[in-house]
Amino acid sequence: MTKTILRALAGEVLPTPPIWMMRQAGRYLPEYRATRAQAGDFLSLCYNPELATEVTLQPIRRYGFDAAILFADILLLPQALGADLWFVTGEGPRLSTVTSAADFDRLKPVSAIHDTLSPIYETVGRLSRSLPAETTLIGFAGAPWTVATYMIAGRGTKDQGPAHALRQEDPEVFDALIDRLTEGTIEYLSEQVKAGAEVVKLFDSWAGSLPEDAFRRYALEPARIITQELKSRFPGLPVIVFPRQAGAQYVGFHQATGADCVAVDDSVTPDWAAEHVQVSGCVQGNLASSHMVTGRGAGARDPPRGRGLPQRAAYLQPWSWHHPGCRSGERAADDRHGARRLTPPGRAPCAGAHIASGAGRSRLAASHEGGTSHGNGRGRRAPQGL
Repeated sequence: MTKTILRALAGEVLPTPPIWMMRQAGRYLPEYRATRAQAGDFLSLCYNPELATEVTLQPIRRYGFDAAILFADILLLPQALGADLWFVTGEGPRLSTVTSAADFDRLKPVSAIHDTLSPIYETVGRLSRSLPAETTLIGFAGAPWTVATYMIAGRGTKDQGPAHALRQEDPEVFDALIDRLTEGTIEYLSEQVKAGAEVVKLFDSWAGSLPEDAFRRYALEPARIITQELKSRFPGLPVIVFPRQAGAQYVGFHQATGADCVAVDDSVTPDWAAEHVQVSGCVQGNLASSHMVTGRGAGARDPPRGRGLPQRAAYLQPWSWHHPGCRSGERAADDRHGARRLTPPGRAPCAGAHIASGAGRSRLAASHEGGTSHGNGRGRRAPQGL
């Protein structure tokens, strides 16, 4: 095994952790903006294998990241299940809602999702043939709870209130939706793996809004089911799960779900994560999003090192971050430790949504975890068509 991210996910301690940024492809790159304009709109870009492949490869060509992550959106699965999906400029996604048994009954069966999602699988296949030999290909999906919050509200919300209300007031419909999304996520990720994804990541961006009992039932349990079924189908497949803002619920998450790696947001400290989470397996993330704007100034944190911890991938993490002063361009530079890090030339790039540092090559190999869903958000709001 020579790919650094796969080595880190297997528990190997590397001299410098590998790095990738969740939302590597985005508005900070002039070539992305040109391709986005060529596509016409965001969903057309997602569903065009040639152009989606191109924007996925663009940051690899520029920066040589250790992994490429599929360019897509977590809301493609609900669209494949029959939900209407569109984007409102400057506001984000809109979906037809599922708030009753009648709404749920109008959804398509999981067996029908591939008709819509087949272009995504083609993109994965193209990427697997196009990436440099040393670059790992990561597939992804949104976790059932997070995706359900958008389907129930019809948009992103600050507190996921509509989803919490349905969970309490009509648990039968809510549980049926979670089950449908769990099954759909398994099939969606399975096809990505068949097409060439070497790692898959599950983004539960709103997991932290669930109270403890509900967290176990609607965040932890679906992650366990999805992880175990994928590993049953694809032995040795590395699975990363990100239950954003889980707090104390991060403890034991590896064991409870079977995930190879748990991504943590920057609401916990590196020392806390090392003591309570990294002892159980690979950890990624924890980079404060402000470092993408300021560079490695005073207060930047290195991940704990030299503790003999059994597994350590890098601090990689998905965050949603948008800075109004973002300018195109991002450069790799050596810091005083001699490890690669990302610094902005002048102003930081737009990281867009869910910047995730994957197991990275740098001591700053952390990403900002904190956004909404993968790939299309602005700030901490709902994902947006870019």
